[in-house]
Amino acid sequence: MTRPRHALMQADRAMGLSHAPRNRAAESPGEPTPPSPMAPTQDIAASERPIAGLAPIPAVAPRTPRAIPALVVQPGTVARGAEALEALRQRHDRECPHCTTATAHTQTVFGEGDPQARLMFIGEAPGETEDRLGRPFVGRAGEKLDEMIRAMGLKREQVYIANVLKSRPPENRTPFQHEVDACGPYLIEQILTIRPEVIVTLGGPATKLLLATDVGITRLRGVWSEWKSPGGEVSVAVMPTYHPAYLLRNYTPQTRAEMWSDLQAVMARLGLARK
Repeated sequence: MTRPRHALMQADRAMGLSHAPRNRAAESPGEPTPPSPMAPTQDIAASERPIAGLAPIPAVAPRTPRAIPALVVQPGTVARGAEALEALRQRHDRECPHCTTATAHTQTVFGEGDPQARLMFIGEAPGETEDRLGRPFVGRAGEKLDEMIRAMGLKREQVYIANVLKSRPPENRTPFQHEVDACGPYLIEQILTIRPEVIVTLGGPATKLLLATDVGITRLRGVWSEWKSPGGEVSVAVMPTYHPAYLLRNYTPQTRAEMWSDLQAVMARLGLARK
């Protein structure tokens, strides 16, 4: 269903754009027509059917593989549901090699949202506000992420939001690689529990972990890639894009247009209606 022009402009304004470019990669001639749009009020967890006409995921190039520690997935975490996520949260808080030794945080921030979400957003680490409230993306960057989600025609509770690190780094600095390697396996288990159809990685640390690369986010963003579980039994489409905090620091027409283009590609892949 074609949305009225004024409704499309509302989504553009949510991203700070007077005009949002169409994502030509997602809408090039000859590709299959996306599935029927899904109304924003529909529970996206209710459907697990494959997306009709899903195009093969192209490989990201160039990529620089790097060695990462073997990820040990505990038995039972592939069971989908809130109970499995809560059990994983409790085990993380007891055992995580990073979060149980870190000292700059007051509490861990595990993640929140629909435990069977089709769409998952992954950032790098909690900030000061997240650490205080115990919820991911609730500071200024979180407010911008909420605007992005609404512009996609979704509600925050219809997606799942998490970070690579579950504890706040000192002074909100970028996570170190050894911290990512220590806390990262628990994120992998979150993904295996939720089984989303698409992951949007927000910024460099999350993108580098899932794609096992050292290539910068400015070269990776906007290009579909694929994450595979350690055993290879699960694969998820990945769309890297900028972190909302980066967008706030670089609030230029080009940056806003690029990020909105990335989100439009995700909407097309999931068959979401444009508002």
